[in-house]
Amino acid sequence: MSFSITSAAQQAKKAARQIASLTAGQKNQLLSDIAEALVENTPAILAANKKDLIAGEENGLDAAMLDRLGLDPKRIQDIAEAVIEIAGQADPVGSISKIERMPSGIQVGKMRIPLGVIAMIYESRPNVTIDAAALCLKAGNAVVLRGGKEAIHSNLALAECIKSALAKQQLDPAAVVVVPDPDRAVMNELMTLNESIDLIIPRGGEGLIRFVSQNSRIPVIQHYKGVCHLYVDSAADQNKGLDILKNGKTQRTGVCNSLETLVVHKDIAASFLPKAAAMLAEHNTLVHACENSIYYFSNAQPATEDDWHAEYLAMEIAVRVVDDFEQAIEHIEEYSSGHTEVIVSQDYSKTQAFIRRINSAVVMANASSRFSDGGQLGLGAEIGISTSKLHAYGPMGAESLTTEKFIVMGDGEVRI
Repeated sequence: MSFSITSAAQQAKKAARQIASLTAGQKNQLLSDIAEALVENTPAILAANKKDLIAGEENGLDAAMLDRLGLDPKRIQDIAEAVIEIAGQADPVGSISKIERMPSGIQVGKMRIPLGVIAMIYESRPNVTIDAAALCLKAGNAVVLRGGKEAIHSNLALAECIKSALAKQQLDPAAVVVVPDPDRAVMNELMTLNESIDLIIPRGGEGLIRFVSQNSRIPVIQHYKGVCHLYVDSAADQNKGLDILKNGKTQRTGVCNSLETLVVHKDIAASFLPKAAAMLAEHNTLVHACENSIYYFSNAQPATEDDWHAEYLAMEIAVRVVDDFEQAIEHIEEYSSGHTEVIVSQDYSKTQAFIRRINSAVVMANASSRFSDGGQLGLGAEIGISTSKLHAYGPMGAESLTTEKFIVMGDGEVRI
């Protein structure tokens, strides 16, 4: 029987009503069952993932994509633990806030409710399949998951874990749809189903996100790219700065919270940049340097305008020396993608000014950009990172997958 995305979305809309009616305890038990199924089915998941990795290598996927695609027992355990953490969080649905009595006598408040049906369109990261399903279910939503063809075997194996947990709780299996057909035509049709789907969250490369944003009839959460900056101030602890640079650039290059641009105050350039150059050279990092920093690096390339906009997702970084704090702020404001920016400084007034003035989704002082992640920021996991500011901004957890309705309580009041 052929797969119909229109039919699947319609069934998900019906199932969403059932999920929305679950108690907090029922949702948490469902998530616990998913986590248990992941651990129990680790061998099957790894076997499916191996098929994807072999195909990915044959099809020429780069190292960053293969890293995102790959699973191992620890990653599966980490995914399961993230699901348990989500289960342990407060239920965002049903909470009432801002109760106020109006001059008319009525009491007005707001209650959190599920969004309905959320669609995820994503590329090579199979962990997104579980993270998205868990967060959507926690928030009382159904979800349609359309992963990329490069992860199809992994995603379908993970889908079996979700399906078994739904069956165990006697819940409609249509509450979580993992699209089994990676054909682009299915994605194109998915983006037209505004009567069944309430929100689309694309997660992947800039090209995918722009395509979805330009072609969807459904509201889209946008995050085009992560051009994350590290500014090392004149009052920086240079050892901290070096550690944060190393962690942010070299730990995992293919993720959106890795560093892409290093900005250094001129007063410490002569002492800090040689140490940074040695560390980056150890990791075979290609450097694109401005005219005031290039002579600190061996084999650096002159930075161009394009480098300040670049999301390399590779062992590559742009470096600029600035005259002062204000020029650092100006550079980041001009070239930021709105994802994550970091300052390293022991000057409290500088760090506070940086936090106030930079309006990216995540702003940090003296900490690695790699913490810009839903799991690290207390969300358990994230369904995506919004840089569009509307509805949600930054890493999106379960609460970001709800909205609010007005509730009014009266005692027979009528409007005059």
